[in-house]
Amino acid sequence: MTDSLPEALAACTAQPLPYALLADRDDGTVVRCGEVVAKAHAGDADHEALAVRLRIAGHQALGGVLLPPLLPVPGRVQNRPVSLWPYGTPVDPRRPEEAPWEATAGLLAALHRTPLSALPGPLPPMRGPAKLARALDRLRLAEALPAGPDPGEVRSVRAAARTLPAWARGEAEAPPGGALCHGDLHLGQLVRYPAPQGPWFLIDVDDLGLGTPTWDLGRPAAWYAAGLLAPQAWERFLDAYRDAGGPAAGPPGTDPWPELDLAARALTVQTAALALAKAAEGRRRLDEGERLMVDACARIAALPADLEREPPS
Repeated sequence: MTDSLPEALAACTAQPLPYALLADRDDGTVVRCGEVVAKAHAGDADHEALAVRLRIAGHQALGGVLLPPLLPVPGRVQNRPVSLWPYGTPVDPRRPEEAPWEATAGLLAALHRTPLSALPGPLPPMRGPAKLARALDRLRLAEALPAGPDPGEVRSVRAAARTLPAWARGEAEAPPGGALCHGDLHLGQLVRYPAPQGPWFLIDVDDLGLGTPTWDLGRPAAWYAAGLLAPQAWERFLDAYRDAGGPAAGPPGTDPWPELDLAARALTVQTAALALAKAAEGRRRLDEGERLMVDACARIAALPADLEREPPS
C-alpha cells in the first residue's frame, strides 16, 4: 500500500520529491511529499460519505475552521480512497505547555454552530460511537492473544461500557438532531496552515458528521476527570469554548458535567479499551496515562446504568 502512494503524490507536484511516512495504520496511511499530504483511508471506508465530508471541509461555511482539501473528491489507490491536503504544522507533543487549548475550543465552537442547511449533503452521521464499538471489538480480539490483557481490567472496561446507552456504544441509532461534529477530537487533529506559523485548523474528516456535540468535548473532559489534563488547561479550554458560543457545555458559570458526563465516560471507555488492546498486542505493560484511564473505568463501572438518558443538545 505505502509503496504506491509516492506515485500518487508525485503526480500532484511539479517534480518528484522525497516522501515521508507520517502514519501507517489499518484505518489510514498518511504520506507527505513536499507541501502535499496524501491520506489513504480505511479500505472499508464509505466512499460516498467521505466525498461529502471532503466537500464540507472545502465549503465556505467552514472557512477558517476545517483545513480544506486540495481536491474536492477522493481518488483511489489499490482500492483505498485517497484524499490530498496541504501540509500544516502539527501540535508539538514535546511542548504540552504550549498546547493550543483556546484555539481548539474556538474551532470546535465554530464547527458546532455551523448552520446545517448551508452544508452539502446528505450529511453522514458523526462516527464517534462507531469508533468506540471498534475499540471494544479490538479489545475482544486482544483477549485471545497468548499474553492477553488482565481479565479484571477487561471486566472493568466492559462494565463501564454498559453504563452507556446503546447508541453511544455504536449498537443503536443515535438520537435525531444534533450539530456538525468532528467525531475524533484530540490535539493531533490540529495543524497550523500555512506552515509553520499560520492559524490553527482542524484536520481529519473521517468521522465528521451530524451528532451530539458533547462528544467532541468528551476526550479532554475524560482526561481532566482521570487526572491526565491539568485543571488550568481544562478551565482554559472550557472557558474558551463557552466564550465562543459553543452550545455543548452549558452557559458560562454553570456546572458542565450534566452535559459532558456521558461523552466523558464514552471516551474513557474507548481510550481504556484501546490501551489494553495495544499493550497486549505489543506485549508490554500499560504506561502511566493508560493506567489512569483503565482505573477511571473501574470507577465508572460503579455507577448505575444509563440506558435511557437522552444526550444533552
